[in-house]
Amino acid sequence: MKDVMGVINLINEPDDLEELTYHRAVASVPFGGRYRLVDFMLSSMVHSGIRNVALFTHAKYRSLMDHVGSGKSWDLARKRNGLFFLPPSIEEVQESLKGDLFHFHKNKDYFLRSSCDYVVLARSHMVCNIDLSEVVAFHKESKADITLVYKEDKTQDTARCRRVQTNAEGRVTVLQDHFGRSDSDKVSMEIYVLKKDLLLDLVETSLAQGYDHFVRNALMRNLDRLNVRGYPFKGYLAVVNSIPAYFRHSMNLLDPEVYQQLFFQPAPILTKVKDEPPTHYTNRARVKNSLIANGCVIDGSVENCILFRGVKVSAGAQLKNCIVLQNGQIMERAVLQNVILDKDVRITNDTTLIGDPKAPYIAEKSKII
Repeated sequence: MKDVMGVINLINEPDDLEELTYHRAVASVPFGGRYRLVDFMLSSMVHSGIRNVALFTHAKYRSLMDHVGSGKSWDLARKRNGLFFLPPSIEEVQESLKGDLFHFHKNKDYFLRSSCDYVVLARSHMVCNIDLSEVVAFHKESKADITLVYKEDKTQDTARCRRVQTNAEGRVTVLQDHFGRSDSDKVSMEIYVLKKDLLLDLVETSLAQGYDHFVRNALMRNLDRLNVRGYPFKGYLAVVNSIPAYFRHSMNLLDPEVYQQLFFQPAPILTKVKDEPPTHYTNRARVKNSLIANGCVIDGSVENCILFRGVKVSAGAQLKNCIVLQNGQIMERAVLQNVILDKDVRITNDTTLIGDPKAPYIAEKSKII
C-alpha cells in the first residue's frame, strides 16, 4: 500500500447531531466510551498499510486537532509521509458554501507532492472496521475508474445516506443523493478508490464547469462515462449523522458480538491514549449490561448505559439506557432514562430526565440541570 494515500474528507459532512456538534466537528464526536468517530477510519487506513493520511477539515476543528495531534497514537508521526492536517485558509472560510472539490483544488500541492498513485477518499461518520487493502486490490484487479464501497443493509433508516444500485457485473448504475426515493438496500459508505490523476482531472474539469461537489457533481454526473464498480462490505456499519442513529448504534455496542466485530475485526481500533485509574465500584453500586470507561466512580444504579472517562454516579442515582460523556456528574437520587449528556454536564440532586429511544433527551456541554 505504499502507492496509496488516504483522505478523510470532512468538508460539507452531513450533520444532524444537534447539541453534540455545537462546539465540535462530526469527526470528533465521542463514541463507544473512549473513542471519536474519526478513529475508525484513521485506524482502518493505518492497519491497511496507508502511511500518508490527510484530514481535510472545514469548521469547528479545534477539538479534532486536540484529539488527533501529531498522529502518534496511530503511528502517523513520521518524518516521511504521516498525518497531514489541512484546515481551510481564510479565503476558503469566506467561501464556506463551496464544495469539497474547491478545497481539494486549493490544496492541490499536497496531492502533487506525493509519490502515491492512488487515493482512498472517505468520511468520518461512516463508522466501520474495514481492510482497505482488499478494496484497493479489488480496484486494481477490476480495472475500474472508481471503486465505491457499499453495505447491503436494511437497518440504516435513522440516518441520511446515499443509495446505490449495481448491475449483474457489479457496475454502479444508480447513485442517489441523501433525499432520493430509491428503495435499494445498498448503502454507499462514502469510501472511494481512484487514481490520483483521475481525481485531479475531475477537480479541474468540474470546477471549470461551475461544479464543486465530488459525489454530487464529479461522480453522479459521470456515471455513464466512468467505470464505477461497487465493492460489497460484509462487516458492521454505523452511519452516524443523526441523533437517533447515534443513540441506536451506541446502544448496539452493548451487544458483545457487535462490539467485537466493530472494535477488533479485522484489527483493533486505535485512539488517543489517556492514563486513567480503573473505575471504582462501591458496595452500593448496581451495574448491568453497561460499557464503562476508566476513571469512573459508580455509587448508584447503572443499566444498559455507556459511560465515558471520569463519570461520577452518586448514591441513589438511577441510569437506564443513557450515554454520559467525559466527566459527567450524576448527583444523588437523580433518575435518567434515554438520555445523552455531553462532556462536563452536572445533574443535580433529585432531578428526573426521561427521553424516548427515538428522540433521546440531550444536554449540551457543561450544562447544569
